Amino acid sequence: MSLQINTNVAAINAQRNLASTNRKLGGLFEQLSSGLRVNRAADDAAGLAISEKMRAQIGGLRQGQRNAQDGISMLQTAEGALSEVHSILQRVRELSVQAGNTTLSSTDRQAIGEEMVALRSELDNIASRTRFNGQQLLTGAMAVTLDAGASTADTVTAVANGATVSVSSIDVGNAEGSNTYTASAAGAVLTLSTTTSGFTRSETFTVQDMGANGTQAVTFDELGVTVNLSHDANAGNVTGATIAAAFDTTTVITTAASNAVFRVGAEVGDDISLNFADMRASALGDANKLDTLIVNNNAVSTSAEADTLLASVDTAIAQVSTFRAKLGAAQNQMGTAINSIAVAVENLTASESRIRDADIAQVSSELVSRQIMQQAGVAVLAQANSAPQAVLRLLQN
Repeated sequence: MSLQINTNVAAINAQRNLASTNRKLGGLFEQLSSGLRVNRAADDAAGLAISEKMRAQIGGLRQGQRNAQDGISMLQTAEGALSEVHSILQRVRELSVQAGNTTLSSTDRQAIGEEMVALRSELDNIASRTRFNGQQLLTGAMAVTLDAGASTADTVTAVANGATVSVSSIDVGNAEGSNTYTASAAGAVLTLSTTTSGFTRSETFTVQDMGANGTQAVTFDELGVTVNLSHDANAGNVTGATIAAAFDTTTVITTAASNAVFRVGAEVGDDISLNFADMRASALGDANKLDTLIVNNNAVSTSAEADTLLASVDTAIAQVSTFRAKLGAAQNQMGTAINSIAVAVENLTASESRIRDADIAQVSSELVSRQIMQQAGVAVLAQANSAPQAVLRLLQN
């Protein structure tokens, strides 16, 4: 066996192993102090990349939950106001029924008219006052409407057998704003298509035959467009194929997007869209709107005027009921979204935890082992450093 004093290989080996043990101990201390297995990309490059994507999705979903909760509050604000609108309309209806009675004098009718004017004014006041975060909810400011000047589908008529089917209205309340929908026909099947960002979406509807005084709603649920048709009083039958052909190449064009969009997810398109209808007197009623029927205290000066107002109020009540139903359905939809997001967040968080979090029991056990190895390494290094001293004995002799 040779003895050297310039190079102590045993000490170098002991130092190398001790340094390795110290580095591993440092990593274990970091995991225990942070609670994370992956503190930097060097710990687990793939795991870090995967967990960061999961963290982004989890954060987005949690924000989506908060958005949905804010959305429910917004809808509840509108729905609460509409409850009072309903009460006002019910009272106007009672007064209309009362005004239909010939026992009333002209003075009585003017007294009824005064109350009606006050109630109509309060309808508009409620619509203007109902705001959420400064946004008016019941004035039609958050609605998508049909561009009657540019659309061609709203003037379609189908004529056959001496009868005519025409478009009574087109509802685009749930459609996208600033968009063009194009119709095409193949027999009785009517297809509505739109292209946005290079992606085309289409939906079909089989148009039914129509007889005298008949009505039909051609509904494209996924696109949010409904075309309401009406048949005149003539007895002639108009087939679905004839009606569909009349719509071929026509368009439905919507105004700029201003309806409410609630982002209830982590990605683009995870939205719930709702059209906030105009609930003012100028928008409520049949062809005769409430603001034109109740102008002053002479609104029900005759029984005939009372009858006209009664019919319009019934339509207004139905309009408010329909909108309240939409608000309720949207609230339930958001509640379901909140529940489903909670499950997704729970599962994604568990997955991210398995990748990134440290197993404290395992790390603690390994820490004890490394500490023992460190102590042993120090002891061995001390022995290796003292080994060259044996050369002194040779020199002394």
